[in-house]
Amino acid sequence: MQFLYGSGEAAALSLQAYQALWNYLKVEIGYRRDKTQVRSVVLAPGSTLDNPRFEPCGKRPMAVVLDIDETALLNLGYERDEASRGGSYDAARWARWEQSGADQVAAVPGAAEALAAARREGFTVIFNSNRSAASAAQTAAALDHAGLGPAALFDTLWLRGEGEPSGKDARRQKIAQRFCIVAMAGDQLGDFSDLFNAPDAPVAARRNSVGGTLLAPLWGAGWFMLPNPVYGTGLKGGVDEIFPPDARWVDPEEKK
Repeated sequence: MQFLYGSGEAAALSLQAYQALWNYLKVEIGYRRDKTQVRSVVLAPGSTLDNPRFEPCGKRPMAVVLDIDETALLNLGYERDEASRGGSYDAARWARWEQSGADQVAAVPGAAEALAAARREGFTVIFNSNRSAASAAQTAAALDHAGLGPAALFDTLWLRGEGEPSGKDARRQKIAQRFCIVAMAGDQLGDFSDLFNAPDAPVAARRNSVGGTLLAPLWGAGWFMLPNPVYGTGLKGGVDEIFPPDARWVDPEEKK
């Protein structure tokens, strides 16, 4: 929390990510003469991490799809309460936050400016979040409060319905039927594809999947990752899972 919500380093990383996103939209997409040949950055149905496929935009309008929490919106009120209170994540408490904390949030550094610029250039900005659809009005109000809106449910705001799984691919595909998604931003790998979150994937294999496959060129060129060391699917693995066997250094002083 000190890093994400309090440090200049985290703010710089966020600004860097959104500056890269805007440059990509302006240069790589905006200057294309024939935009029908631009490809979506959403994995087409039937893709795998080792065999990804992407579909051309055709005549669909172009869109940017983002996660909300800690990607575009900083949940300052909730995280301050959690930092002071301690303890683990409480789903019921988070649900109450969604319903009541719309005025205690802030935009991730760089997000409001980048999204406003994208809208001015004709890109539709769409949010895809695991927030509850029951809190749609409050979530839209939070985005407005932070200068990130507007957002309308099932149009530019897609939320998790009652009983739906936490994966986002189903919602992504619904959005992709109407729009050509040319850029995505998130703070978890699941904000780009549910394939990254296979429940049986070892820690090292999940890490290697982002750089050791044909998906590697997308980072910073259609896919934009924001820092979040506070919570999420990336925070897993013990010492022996994270560090390779050949990286076991022992202080020479301790060998004496």
